[in-house]
Amino acid sequence: MKIIIAGAGEVGSHLAKMLSGGRHDITVIDSDIKLLDNVTGMADVLAIEGDSTTIAVLKKASVRKADLFLAVSQVENQNIISAVLAKQLGAKKVIARIDNNEYLEPNNKEMFISLGIDYLFYPERVAAREVITLLGHTSTTEFVDFSGGRLSLAVIKLEPTSPIIGMTLSDFKPGSDGVFTYRTIAISRDGETIIPHGDDRFQVGDTIYVITTQESIDHVLKFSGKAEVEINNMMILGGSRIGVRIASELQNEINIKLVDYNPDKAYHLAEVLDKTLIINEDGRNTEAMLEEGLNNMDAFVAVTGRSETNILTAMLAKRLGVKKVIAEVENLNYITLAESIGVDTVVNKKLITASNIFRFTMNTDVQAIKCLTGCDAEVMEFIVKPNSAATKCPLRELGFPMDATIGGVVRGDNVMIAVGSTEIQAYDRVVVFAKPEVVSKVGDYFN
Repeated sequence: MKIIIAGAGEVGSHLAKMLSGGRHDITVIDSDIKLLDNVTGMADVLAIEGDSTTIAVLKKASVRKADLFLAVSQVENQNIISAVLAKQLGAKKVIARIDNNEYLEPNNKEMFISLGIDYLFYPERVAAREVITLLGHTSTTEFVDFSGGRLSLAVIKLEPTSPIIGMTLSDFKPGSDGVFTYRTIAISRDGETIIPHGDDRFQVGDTIYVITTQESIDHVLKFSGKAEVEINNMMILGGSRIGVRIASELQNEINIKLVDYNPDKAYHLAEVLDKTLIINEDGRNTEAMLEEGLNNMDAFVAVTGRSETNILTAMLAKRLGVKKVIAEVENLNYITLAESIGVDTVVNKKLITASNIFRFTMNTDVQAIKCLTGCDAEVMEFIVKPNSAATKCPLRELGFPMDATIGGVVRGDNVMIAVGSTEIQAYDRVVVFAKPEVVSKVGDYFN
């Protein structure tokens, strides 16, 4: 697939790095030569210096041959203009990153489709939704629904009090009706992602990835060894788009304090968020945070523009006993550090963007894909095509890649946790966990 990425910033460079390993022909456009040098240093791509909103530059990039055009610069208007031009010049599918939630309203969305933009995505909106979902499942580090919630992926860190420490996968038996309702599909341990087998034992500190049916979610969440916490009082650090969106959606349900060091922004936020207490203070000031009652919060969410600030304040909140701590960490190298010091959940817009875009690069019908922060893997939902390889035999005979596993199957109203004897049928929805190097091979089984 020929893919053109307009914008070599953090999001564009991450996409280039991720997609260059998938047999794609990647071209990156940016007017900043230093950003282009960074991208070419980390990925096998063709770099073109220039303005992606000019026809000459787009033609130089051979946009008429592009299967996918991604406009992901930090400037919304630039993304929209370059995406419209790319479509008019022949690009097959065009995607633009935006920063305005108004554009995603149904009637407004139609206008952009009529201009030729196939898909708009707003990373901050998705990040806010993830945080809100996790505040409803406080014992998990990530929680993803598939097939309208009939199957879910719960990502759980095992505390010393976890009831499954020392147990093996084979210790888990099906219910009285002989049917499994959940299954551990991966374990992240000491930076390594393990596709587990029957004799693998759970250890303290493991992060486990469990596919579960709706009726077993509460049971699975108890594996963490932590009690679910009811969120009544929350502090948000940072009046960013993510912070404002979280506050605006939750301020009618819980007590929220939003802290921002910029007095002008704080004044503006006080007008916009009428039921949120806005505090003009530097979140790095420990005494000030204590005075504002950080130690009395049920949840703390750090979403300033600086990963370092978010990690340090999240660490402080954790030490003060805040039960649920979430931090936005945009530097991918800091994610492991953040998790090692006790941050419950890391939010990363690059991975959110990758999750939104990656499915458009696959030749299989992918309904959803989630690039996970805690491990080097993706979890995907496929729709199985008639006569595909997956429909020919039971799973145990399928020869599925070792670095991937099928977690669950949805067939109409029936939901099944996958086992060796499971037989997949055409039009089933299948949830698969896979390491990046085998993602393209996995898709071939369902195509």
